[in-house]
Formats: sequence, structure tokens, C-alpha cells
Amino acid sequence: MWARRDIFSLAGWAGFAGVVGASLLAFTRFMFPRVLFEPPAVFLADRPENFVPGVVDERWKKSERVWIVRKEDGSFYALLAICTHLGCTPNWFAAENKFKCPCHGSGFKRDGTNFEGPAPRPLDRIKIAMTPEGLLQVDKSAIFRMAPGNPEAQHPQSIMRV
Repeated sequence: MWARRDIFSLAGWAGFAGVVGASLLAFTRFMFPRVLFEPPAVFLADRPENFVPGVVDERWKKSERVWIVRKEDGSFYALLAICTHLGCTPNWFAAENKFKCPCHGSGFKRDGTNFEGPAPRPLDRIKIAMTPEGLLQVDKSAIFRMAPGNPEAQHPQSIMRV
């Protein structure tokens, strides 16, 4: 039969083992943190001749959260597909010629200028350049934070002329 002293001793050792086990589990979890996959900041898009003038290209919206727009004069700019209100991903509506955020209804013109809803400023532009191989290269680490007004006058380097 178990004596009272043995039961309390066993309970004490079990409690100590539980605390040590939980501490080891927490330490192990700390040593192997959860890491989210983040795609590289720079990616290659396509050749300039594969873009239609005056059309918003949505090929990289899902994978990179980027729209590439070729203007009627042949120049290019890239918009970050992140709403400046709360970070949702807006959608492009070609029939209405605008971006519309599904979260709170912010609306943006094709050049990224905000014109309706709670978004405090236009969509951000990102650096776009041409590689020696003739491909468009988009660099999401070079963000041009836009303010209301003419985007080309604010950040002329956000436009790539071909």
C-alpha cells in the first residue's frame, strides 16, 4: 500500500517533470520559429512587346501582388497591389477603368490615384527597369510612396520609358 508521504513525493516529482517538459517544449519551439514564405523582391516579368498599351496586366497580381501597366505612349509603371487603407488586395475592373478594394470600397484610377473610399493616398508604385536581355525587371524593394497629385511629377523614376 502507498503511504501518504510516497503519494505526495510522486505528485511533486510529476509536477517537476511537467514543468521541465513544458520548458523544453517552449525552448524547442523557440529554436525553430514558424517562417512564412516571402517571394524574392526582384522578379522578371515579360518582354515589352508582350504588353498591350493602355491595359493593366494582371499576370503578377496573385503571385507578386503587382500590376504592370503600359501607357499609350509606350512607357511602363508598376503598381503595388496593396490598398493604402488596410492592406487588402484591390481588383481591377477594366469596364469601369478602375481598381476597387473589396474590403472597404476604396477606388483608384488606372494610374493608382485614389478617388473614392477611405484610402488616404494613392497606390504605391515600384521600380521597373529593363534588363540587358530585354525583359522587364520589377523591384518591390524600391517603393515610391505616392501622394495626391500627378504621379509622374512626384517620382519620375517610377516610370520606365522605352
